[in-house]
Amino acid sequence: MSKVCVALSSEEHSPGDLVRYAAMAADHGFGDVWVSDHFHPWIDRQGQSPFVWSVLGGIAHAAPGLRMGTGVTCPTVRIHPAIVAQAAATAAVMAEGRFFLGVGSGENLNEHILGDRWPAADERLEMLEESVEVIRLLWGGGNESHRGRHYTVENARLYTVPDEPPPIYVSAFGPKACSLAARIGDGLVTTSPAEELVRQYRSEGGRGPVLGGPKVCWGPDEAAARKLVAEMWPNTGLPGELAQELATPAHFEQACSLVSEDDAVGSAPCGPDPEVHAQSVEAYLEAGFDEVYVQQIGADQEPFLAFYRDEVLPRLSL
Repeated sequence: MSKVCVALSSEEHSPGDLVRYAAMAADHGFGDVWVSDHFHPWIDRQGQSPFVWSVLGGIAHAAPGLRMGTGVTCPTVRIHPAIVAQAAATAAVMAEGRFFLGVGSGENLNEHILGDRWPAADERLEMLEESVEVIRLLWGGGNESHRGRHYTVENARLYTVPDEPPPIYVSAFGPKACSLAARIGDGLVTTSPAEELVRQYRSEGGRGPVLGGPKVCWGPDEAAARKLVAEMWPNTGLPGELAQELATPAHFEQACSLVSEDDAVGSAPCGPDPEVHAQSVEAYLEAGFDEVYVQQIGADQEPFLAFYRDEVLPRLSL
């Protein structure tokens, strides 16, 4: 596992580009990537939403040796956990064991599409816990049935399974989700360098790595990079639970009309200064994160990778 890894956005890039960027990351010496799993982008400007499992199959073929995973999949509403179990098992086989399954409780943006009720937060965590139980049950490869509060599985068997089940990393942004991650996860995923969340996870018995996912925008001009962030990812500046509750890209665009450039950028490093980018990664490492998955906003992926390899990584206390 690498300390500094690459995050690829399904909301922003086409499936072919995602595969190409993953192979490019491997060529630049990065050993790990995660790919986001969305049915919709956050806003129309982002413009993409390929099926993550097809993309992961392409990456496994194009970049053999690369460790890959989902950052993160919701296995509760839009896709039944039995189907996620099959998809993840196949990805793990194709990646020859170099696969991890990141899971989370999801967003209404993606999960409402079949007309299902969007559950309250506590129920979503309950559903996530049961879904992980179902996934692990089926990864055992036997003929299995499950009758729980939220899910039923009847005489199901996965015939294509990896020799070892992949780790399941659980996403958390608050104390309740962090407790769940510590109880059922093989690792923790979160986006901000929240030291208190890492401490809680470890104190409650959480095992395995803690993964973070900062967004950055490398570019030769800081002002242009900041403008690009505000245009492509204004949703990062939305407060509270709006990201979980708003239902459509149009709703996000309406809410984002109130987001300033400063709010959209937040603490994301923008521009060409390697010290600024290094300080952003160091904040995660100092908070106790084991792996930092950096997402470059925009199409300049290859110069970003070269910049991080040649100018940012040498400045880090790895």
